Amino acid sequence: MSVAARANAVLRAAILRAADDRHVQRVMRRYGMRLGAARFVAGETLDECVAALHRLAARGLHANTTLLGESVRDRAEAEAVAREYGRVLERLHADELPCNVALKLTHLGLELDEELAYKNVERVVEVAERLGSFVRIDMEQSSLVDATLRVYRRLREAGHDRVGTVLQSYLYRTERDLEALLPLAPNLRFVKGAYLEPPDVAYPAKADVDAAYARLVETALRGGVYAAIATHDEALIERCLAVAVEVGVGREWFELQMLYGVRPALQLDLVRRGYKVLVATPYGPEWYPYLMRRLAERPANLAFLARNLVRG
Repeated sequence: MSVAARANAVLRAAILRAADDRHVQRVMRRYGMRLGAARFVAGETLDECVAALHRLAARGLHANTTLLGESVRDRAEAEAVAREYGRVLERLHADELPCNVALKLTHLGLELDEELAYKNVERVVEVAERLGSFVRIDMEQSSLVDATLRVYRRLREAGHDRVGTVLQSYLYRTERDLEALLPLAPNLRFVKGAYLEPPDVAYPAKADVDAAYARLVETALRGGVYAAIATHDEALIERCLAVAVEVGVGREWFELQMLYGVRPALQLDLVRRGYKVLVATPYGPEWYPYLMRRLAERPANLAFLARNLVRG
C-alpha cells in the first residue's frame, strides 16, 4: 500500500470513529448543515427533498430517496417509519417523479426483531407494487448481512419483484453471496462499502476492493442480474461499461448510481451519453451518521466542510 493510500485509510478510520464521538456529534448536529452537509443531504423535510428531486428530474436524472435513520429499537417507532415510507412513495407518485426509495432494515426494527423488520419492509414493498415503484434494501455493517439477505430472499420467494438489495465489494464473502442470489434474477446495487470493518472480514487495500467490484459487476451482467453500478470512480465506471459491451448486455439491464452532491458534472455527462443515472438523494433530521460515512468514503470532502467553516 502506498504512503498516500495508507494515509487515506488512517483518515477514513478516524472519521468513522469520530462518528461515535459525542462532542463531534454535538457540534456537527448544531452547525453541520450550515458547514456544508446540505451539499450531500436534500434537506430535513420531505418537502425540501421533493424540491431537490424535481431539480434533478429537470436535468434528466433519476433518483431514489431515503428517510435517514437507523438502529431503531422501539417497535412502535419502527412501524411508524414503515408508514412514513408509504407516505413518501405516495408523494413521489403524486408528483410524477422518476424516483423510488431506499431504506435500512435497522430503521424498520431489524436489531429488535427480524420478523418485525420483514413485516415492515413488506408493507412498504406492497405500497411500491401498487404504485408501480421500487424499494431498495440498503446493506449495513457486516454483522447484518445474513439477516438482510434472508429478508430479501423471503420477499422474493413471496412473489415480491419490485424490491432489490445491495452488495459490498470490500467484503470477502460477497462473491459467494452474489452466486447464491443469481437464481432469483435479482436487482442489485453494487457498492464498495462504507463501514469500518476488520481486515479478517474486508479487503483493507483499495486496489483489492476495486478489483472485487469489477468482478462482481461482470458476474452480475453475465448472470441475468439488473445491476445498479454505484460508484464515483470514473475509471471503474468505464471498466464496467466496457464489460457490458463485451458481454452484450443492453443499457436497459443496468444503471449508474451516484450520491447527491458528489460529482454532479460527471452525472450529467453520463446522461448526455445516453445512460440512466440515478442520484441517491437522502433527507431527514438524522443526517449525521450518513454524512460521516460520506466523508469517510472520500476524505477530500473534509476540505469542503473546512472551507465553509473558515467562511462561517
